[in-house]
Order: sequence, then C-alpha cells, then structure tokens
Amino acid sequence: MKLLHLDSSITGDNSASRAITAAIVERLSDTHQGLEITHRDLAAEPLPHLTMETCLALENGEDVQQFLDADIVVIGAGFYNFTIPSQLKAWIDRIAVRGKTFSYGENGPKGLAGGKRVIIALARGNVYGEGSPFSAYEHAETLLRSIFGFIGVTDLEVIIAEGLGRGEDARKAAIEGALQQASRLEAAVAIV
Repeated sequence: MKLLHLDSSITGDNSASRAITAAIVERLSDTHQGLEITHRDLAAEPLPHLTMETCLALENGEDVQQFLDADIVVIGAGFYNFTIPSQLKAWIDRIAVRGKTFSYGENGPKGLAGGKRVIIALARGNVYGEGSPFSAYEHAETLLRSIFGFIGVTDLEVIIAEGLGRGEDARKAAIEGALQQASRLEAAVAIV
C-alpha cells in the first residue's frame, strides 16, 4: 500500500498543518504494515506555475502518476489569503488532468481517480467554519472538496485547526484538537 504525503505550508517548523500531517502519517503507518510512504515538501521544492508548454505535457507527468499510484494521500494546507497555498495549487494543476483523473462524456464530467483515500490537514488563523461570520471567506476546504470530488475521490476527510491567530491558548487548543482527531483515524481504506 502506498501513501503520498504532501506538505505545502511556508512556515516550516512553526506550521500547524505540518504537525497534523505528521501525526496522520504516523497513525496510518502504525495501522498499515509495510506502508510505503513518499513525502513531498511543495514549499521547499515548489512546482512552477503552468505554462502552455507544461500544460500540454500533463498527461505524461510524474505528478499525476504518483497521485494515481497512491492508495492514501495526506495533504497539509495552510490558509493564505482565504485559500490554499499557491504551491499546493501548482500541484493540483498537475493532477487534474483530462483523460487521467477525469473525463467528459454525454452526461458531463466523470471522475476517474476513485478508490483512494484523501486526508487533508487544514490550518486557518481565524475561524471560518459553519456559523462563523467569516464563513463566506473560506475558499480552501471548499476548493479542495470540489476538486477531489470532481476527479472521483469519495473517501475524503478534512481535519481542521482554526483560530490559530487568536492567541497562544487558542492556537494550542486548536492544534491539540486536530492532533486528537488524527490519532483516532480509522485504518481502513475505502475502495470504490
């Protein structure tokens, strides 16, 4: 079984999303014997933004194949200017590939990347969840759910640490809550 672990936060050791993805990967490696883990740091080794030339070569790209080969994908995302880091968006641009992860037919789009589990660790400085006066500004979780749903992923989990910018106590409580969620993740991978 293969696990692809992606981190995209630019804050290094101070990153909440990196701490949470590490806990998720540790939990899954404890529950899956022989789990083959590949870690990519999209902030340390950023992918360039798409050009017409790179766009035309996406179907043969290593990024989409690495994604398709993974049984589990763990993604760490900060929340910058109301959305995901541009480093993560550059990776998504390389996996949302017509003919590889989605297709179009008579009834519209069809996702081709089902049968894998995606777990997202999202860290937000403010509170943007349902009922928050800032919920309309949340464009990270909604974007990621939309993209992965579009390409056929039905086994999607999101662990959120939010309110991180509201003081040290709020930060600590949010991270601890997210780490507890990570420690309770089920071991099973849903196969569609």
